[in-house]
Amino acid sequence: MLYQTTFNANVGSNMQEERGGLLPAQTLRAMIEAKQIDALAPISQAQIQPASLDLRLGDTAYRVRASFLPSSRMSVEDKLAAFGLHEIPLSDGAVLETGCVYVVPLQERLNLPSEISAAANPKSSTGRLDVFTRIITETGTAFDQIPAGYDGPLYAEICPQTFPVLVRPGSLLTQIRFRRGRAAHTDTELALLHGEHKLVSSETADIDEGIALSVDLASSGGDVIIGYRAKRHTGVVDMDRPGAYPVDEFWEPIPAQRQNRLILDPDQFYILASKEAVHVPPTHAAEMMPFNPLVGEFRVHYAGFLDPGFGHEGAGGAGSRVVLEVRSHKVPFILEDGQIVGRVIYERLTERPDQVYGEGIGSNYQAQGLKLSKHFRLT
Repeated sequence: MLYQTTFNANVGSNMQEERGGLLPAQTLRAMIEAKQIDALAPISQAQIQPASLDLRLGDTAYRVRASFLPSSRMSVEDKLAAFGLHEIPLSDGAVLETGCVYVVPLQERLNLPSEISAAANPKSSTGRLDVFTRIITETGTAFDQIPAGYDGPLYAEICPQTFPVLVRPGSLLTQIRFRRGRAAHTDTELALLHGEHKLVSSETADIDEGIALSVDLASSGGDVIIGYRAKRHTGVVDMDRPGAYPVDEFWEPIPAQRQNRLILDPDQFYILASKEAVHVPPTHAAEMMPFNPLVGEFRVHYAGFLDPGFGHEGAGGAGSRVVLEVRSHKVPFILEDGQIVGRVIYERLTERPDQVYGEGIGSNYQAQGLKLSKHFRLT
């Protein structure tokens, strides 16, 4: 088989195959060539990231009554027929309204080998716009999880929370990564990796089912901005127009408080930043877990995937902090400067990708501090 030959050459050794890991860009290209990742229209090089693939919306959005998962009795198409309210053609662009749930068939489909599984998450820009997006499969019992050997189409569930968004066929809201076997590090392995590569900038790393990140709410002057609160009842954001919108029409800057704390209002959306700079070596990828009830009733991340090379000095990323997409649940919640808000899990790759984040591939968030999505401009 073409794929088997190319795949083995890319992975490099049976030892690497046995140990498992996330698949790098060069392996994704081999899978595309072998049609294990296929699409209605040719997949472009621009969609291929260091350890993930951007997924494109198809031609039609289905407004549905509620979110759902398929079952053994009802496929995705069956549920769209039963619970769909109307079809929306995307060919000329269409606005997805806040508070509504849409399902959009994607252009890509999968025919995975029995040893390859996948997982999906929103792209960074999608999460920073508070557009809640998840992937559904025909046989899936969980969102964003694609079982090993899956053969079938992919669907995106989309629910804008704060801003109405304009999308069209080919809009990129989600990304998918592929893995063979176990890729995540144990705490012992993570401590060794931190000792070798210094994964976070803090003097000591808090490692317990991942490496802890805290929120930065401190300031040395009263006019320093430590975050942004989303405005309500704004205009539409075109997902395909970077740099098109003035910040002040969509966001309220949050100046640092004297007590270095912030009260999160229920159902408000905030953009904050981690206190620690994060380093993802080119041989690894990382993911921030979105919600941990043990540290508070709030969600800190929608788009939690950090590519190989994020924050890597050799790729121009020294000092990269993690942007936190924060939404409190039900009750007001007080955040203090330096409070732990989440943990990052690191996963090995089967081999170093032939491109890393920020290395001439148009990466928008390398070397970032506090930063809104690429759609907004300061002037």
